[in-house]
Amino acid sequence: MLSLSRKLDRIYASSPVLPFDACSRIVLMSDCHRGQGNGGDNFLPNSPIVQGALEYYYNNGFTYIELGDGDELWENRCMHTILQTHSRIFRLMAAFHREGRFYMLYGNHDMVKRRKKFPDNLRRHYTCDMPGEELPRFPLLRPTQGLILENGRTGQRLFLIHGHQDSLINDELWFLGRFLVRYVWRPLEIIGFRAPTGSGRSVKLVEKTERDLCAYAQSRNRILIAGHTHRPVFPSPGSCPYFNDGSCVHPHCITALEIEENQISLVQWAISTAMDRTLYISREVVGGPEDLAEYW
Repeated sequence: MLSLSRKLDRIYASSPVLPFDACSRIVLMSDCHRGQGNGGDNFLPNSPIVQGALEYYYNNGFTYIELGDGDELWENRCMHTILQTHSRIFRLMAAFHREGRFYMLYGNHDMVKRRKKFPDNLRRHYTCDMPGEELPRFPLLRPTQGLILENGRTGQRLFLIHGHQDSLINDELWFLGRFLVRYVWRPLEIIGFRAPTGSGRSVKLVEKTERDLCAYAQSRNRILIAGHTHRPVFPSPGSCPYFNDGSCVHPHCITALEIEENQISLVQWAISTAMDRTLYISREVVGGPEDLAEYW
C-alpha cells in the first residue's frame, strides 16, 4: 500500500490544470450522494437547497466544480434511475457544462466514474420530468481524481481532491467498502439506522483524515481542498492550508467553498423564513472571505 503522500503526489503530477484569476468565480461542492429517491437517498431532503444554490451560481457566472461522491454508486447500481430522480439538478449541471463551467472529480462512492466507458452512459439521452423532453448529458466529460487551480498572475496553485485516499477500504479496497454499504448498510439505513455517509460517520476517522490531509498540505507547502469527511474546514491564514467544503447532506443545510476576486469563503445554504413567514433559500458566509495570497 502506497503512503498517502506518494498517492497524492502521483495524483498531483497527473491532474489537469485550470487557470483562474481575479475575475474568476468558482464554487466547490462535494458529497451530494445523489440517490434513487427512496429511504436511502441522503440527498433527497436537501435537493431543493442544492437546486437554489446551483441556480444562483449559474446565473452569477460561477464555474461549478464537484469534488467527488456526487452520485451514490455504492448503494445503487443504476445511474439511469439517479438521473431520472434528480433530473432538475442534472439539467442545471448540463447547462454549466455546455458553457464550459463544469468539472467533476470522482470519490470513493462514485469510483466507477473513472472507467473509460462511464462517460458513454452520460452521453445518452434520457427523458426528463417534462413529458416528451429529452436532454443530452455531458458529452466528453471525463471525471478526474484531482484538479489543480492555478493563478495565472502569481502561479499560486490549489490542489483539489476528494480526500478518501488515506483509507484502505475507501481507496484500494473500495469494492469491499461498496459491498458492505450496498448489502449491509443500505437495508439498515432504509429501516431507520444512521448511514455511514451521513450523521453516523465516525468522528475519530474524520479527525484522522483531517490530520493526515493537513500534514500532507504542510509538508508540500500546498493549499489542499477536499471533501469526503462531510465536515467543513476553513483555516485561518498562517495555519495549515487544508480546506474542506463539507457536504450536501448535512441536516437541513449544505456547505460550499467560493473563490472570487482571489478570495476564498465558506458559505452555508439553508431554507430560512422571511418576515412574512414565507420560506426562501438563504446564503450565509460562515468563513472568510480571506485572500488566497495569505495562505501562500
